[in-house]
Amino acid sequence: MASPVPHTFPSHSGTAGTSPGGCPAALGTRAPLDPLDLFDDGFVRDPYPWLDRLRAEAPVHYDPGTGLWLVSRYDEVRRVLLDPTLFRPDNALRAVTPLPVAALRILARAGFTLPPALANNGTPSHPGLRRVVSRFFNAERVAAAIPVIERVAEDLLDAARSEIEATGGCELFSSFAQVLPCRVLMELLGIRGVAPATLIRWSDASLELFWGRPTPDRQLELAELVGEFHQWLTDTVRGDAAPPTSFIGALASHRLPDGEPLDIGTAVAACFFVFIAGQSTTGQLIATVLRRALTEPGLWQHVPGRTGLAEAWVDEVLRREPPVTTWRRVTARSAELGGVRIPDGAQLLLMLMGSGSDPQVFPHPERMRPYRTNVRHHLAFGVGRHRCPGASLARTEAAVALRVAASRLSGVRLEEDRTEPPMLDLLSFRAPLGVTVSR
Repeated sequence: MASPVPHTFPSHSGTAGTSPGGCPAALGTRAPLDPLDLFDDGFVRDPYPWLDRLRAEAPVHYDPGTGLWLVSRYDEVRRVLLDPTLFRPDNALRAVTPLPVAALRILARAGFTLPPALANNGTPSHPGLRRVVSRFFNAERVAAAIPVIERVAEDLLDAARSEIEATGGCELFSSFAQVLPCRVLMELLGIRGVAPATLIRWSDASLELFWGRPTPDRQLELAELVGEFHQWLTDTVRGDAAPPTSFIGALASHRLPDGEPLDIGTAVAACFFVFIAGQSTTGQLIATVLRRALTEPGLWQHVPGRTGLAEAWVDEVLRREPPVTTWRRVTARSAELGGVRIPDGAQLLLMLMGSGSDPQVFPHPERMRPYRTNVRHHLAFGVGRHRCPGASLARTEAAVALRVAASRLSGVRLEEDRTEPPMLDLLSFRAPLGVTVSR
């Protein structure tokens, strides 16, 4: 009889002696927090020392480098998310790096706009739009989608297993973690006429353009791809091929609070957000779940046979290492937060990853404990009016992906090179860009 998998796993991240972002100060010192480079490789690879310091020393901290107020403690992050009237979502999708005129011209030629729709919508139209989207990702539909997720996962992993048998190894990020949620989303929403690889490329380009720090030349390349994505979405929404029961058909028939039909621009903006969240961020979650599971002794081999372990592991990864690490808000007026007076119009950066490691809420946060009684209290999907409507689907896809991968690829191990795999280093998104396994 196999020995039971332990309930607690030591974390491989966030060692107390780490020098965050190249800063020589260790935890527990009172050296200045500035300068903090949120894009620095040291911070991206191991943000926990910085996040611990922020929570302990400056839970509401103004960062002069970005002009953002960093909010890192669980209670303050939750308070902001639950009060969208005072802390508005208007800036949620604004480009982190200002776009040059040439890039704006490319987007303008494609008719690109992002009016308030979902994540950036604080207007009365938000509840109705959210209801439309939520209908396609509710518990009943997600449960009905499990056979689809399993079928797609098995198909992709059979190909991965064949590659491992032929070559001795396989890279699971690009061949599995990225592709699974894209193909599932296309089936669930009835998307046709475009290759999954194209949707993935468009979605990833959108994330980099709006949440990254690309060079001016790279911004032009990304703007071309984002323009193509937006134009395809516009043509798809405007077309009459979508049945009324489909996602796009439901948007087309939706009425705003004043009774007017939903305009094309807002429908496209809703699709833009749903397609990116349903593909890229879920793929990032799956990559992190797989990589972390492969590094934890005693976990991988127990996942297929232990009911609920995959689901519990996914939520613990969401708590400690979520793909969406931060989110933005803007104050509607001057307010006090965590004992700090914040001015009207202040740009807030909610450190979602930091909130999940708050020891006041999650004891011993550095330890991976897949059966924490309060693990579902994490804020990886937000909370309140703007909580991610696709949370149940993302969580289910990641659990199925882990369970099927551990079953189909039972004898594999994580291939560790001398250098760590590249990390996605966007302001609000973080994940390993490689999960290479071998026999």
